Amino acid sequence: MNKSMNYTPGFILVLHTFGRDLKWNPHIHCLLSEGGVADNGKWRYVTHFNYTYLRNAFRTVLLNELEQRITSPSFKRIKSACYREHKHGFYVYAKPNKCEPKTVIKYIGRYLGRPVIATSRIDKYDGENVTFHYNRHEDDKYIEETIPALEFIEKLIQHIPERNFKMIRYYGVYARHRKSDDKLRKAINPDLKGYLINRNKWRNNIFRYFGYDPLCCSKCSAKMVYLELRYSHKHVSLEEMYNKVMAKARLPAN
Repeated sequence: MNKSMNYTPGFILVLHTFGRDLKWNPHIHCLLSEGGVADNGKWRYVTHFNYTYLRNAFRTVLLNELEQRITSPSFKRIKSACYREHKHGFYVYAKPNKCEPKTVIKYIGRYLGRPVIATSRIDKYDGENVTFHYNRHEDDKYIEETIPALEFIEKLIQHIPERNFKMIRYYGVYARHRKSDDKLRKAINPDLKGYLINRNKWRNNIFRYFGYDPLCCSKCSAKMVYLELRYSHKHVSLEEMYNKVMAKARLPAN
């Protein structure tokens, strides 16, 4: 589909290591842009994804990556067996969503950021054993399990990632520090670009969130001149003070 141009899509990958039964089941959820940007900054929409090709390509890429990292000669036999036993590629669930975009975004945001198990699935704790339930993925059958508390804790903590390990990765046009980003910025309407820049300024943010201009005198409506701001007897910048105020505004109500 690229032809003479190199179109790059955007990927957001989220790693989940658990299944519904809390067992070790590493898998990746991928959000893919419906299109890509060319080297010259031109965007191309894509409305069709070849499901068969996606499964075959995932099988090939994954096995090649594993082969580079597993130096054992026996892996070549395993790789050949995978091609024989999985003639239609590795499993990829990529069926389209027919919901409204806002509904899909809300569902994805909640699903990707979910914990190993929701408290609503923990039914009982008698001081020694924990009872929890889930719907089995294969046939959606309701399953209830009762296991010792220490075993339950062990099932949970195996999914805690190592320190500084990134569970969410960004690739393609969503990746940071790309040289082609300058071309993407040029594609933004100049008027919109100015609006987006102004949104980050403390004065406009206060007006937008609280409904008043902090540099406008409430008595005579004259524009005040900023000289200095002090907080707890110390000089602070406007940005720092704005962040302090917004942090308090975000605290949950008692």
